[in-house]
Amino acid sequence: MIMLALLAGLLSGIIGAMGMGGGAVLIIYLTLFTKTEQITAQGINLLFFIPIGVTALIIYSKKKQIKWKTAIPIALGGLLGAVLGILLSSFLGSNIISKIFGGFLIVLGIIEIFKKNSNNS
Repeated sequence: MIMLALLAGLLSGIIGAMGMGGGAVLIIYLTLFTKTEQITAQGINLLFFIPIGVTALIIYSKKKQIKWKTAIPIALGGLLGAVLGILLSSFLGSNIISKIFGGFLIVLGIIEIFKKNSNNS
């Protein structure tokens, strides 16, 4: 089980550092393989994200790949969204949140399958 946990952490870190939502991998691992409640898994994911986010932020910033004038308003909106999300998830409960999360992953997967690639790389 330790190897599976390490693999889930590794994949989450790689995907998260690339800006593609590594938390989805971690939350799926926690809820399916360790039977962690959805809301608890989300909390663990947020704790996991802090060092990943800080590390990626430092590297992207040094490479001058962050448009601060664009990022700061988005980050402020994200902070407000986080507060509202916490309040909403507490109100809805773990069962409903799990279903919303699963539906969200399905919709994103369908969009990615049918999305036309605008880049040739």
